[in-house]
Amino acid sequence: MALNLDSKKVVVDEVAQYASKALSVVAAEYRGLTVSELTELRKAARETDVYLRVVKNSLAKRAVAGTEFECMQEGLTGPLILAFSMEAPGAAARVINDFAKSNDKLIPKVIGFDGQSLDISELARLASMPTRDEGIALIMAVMKAPVGKLVRILDAVKDQKQESEAA
Repeated sequence: MALNLDSKKVVVDEVAQYASKALSVVAAEYRGLTVSELTELRKAARETDVYLRVVKNSLAKRAVAGTEFECMQEGLTGPLILAFSMEAPGAAARVINDFAKSNDKLIPKVIGFDGQSLDISELARLASMPTRDEGIALIMAVMKAPVGKLVRILDAVKDQKQESEAA
């Protein structure tokens, strides 16, 4: 069913709102996916706060114009589904990468991150980026290590002083 001009404007506005807030975006060709497979992909996206949208390329190009994802416009060709990461930069890449591993009909085509269009070979690297909670846990572990070492050093100094006082 063809969209009328008002419907197209609504789609462009909706996608543009998500594009302006997103941390990254992955465009993937979905040719050959069944409805149930697309439903499964959408479910995985919802669970990780990834906005997924099938949109005509001409409308997608208008929607990302003026955002940091404008750099992707040349790669928006063919039947594409857009996945926008809203909370964690690697979330969309993780959803697309994981789904593509088990379904060869989903083919990642373009990645937009930090104002740059990345080579598709960077998908796995972007997918491996920690979530916010994982990042905080990593920082806490790094901060905790020196404190633990300091406690052990202070214990050793205390023991050494007690030994020298006893002698």
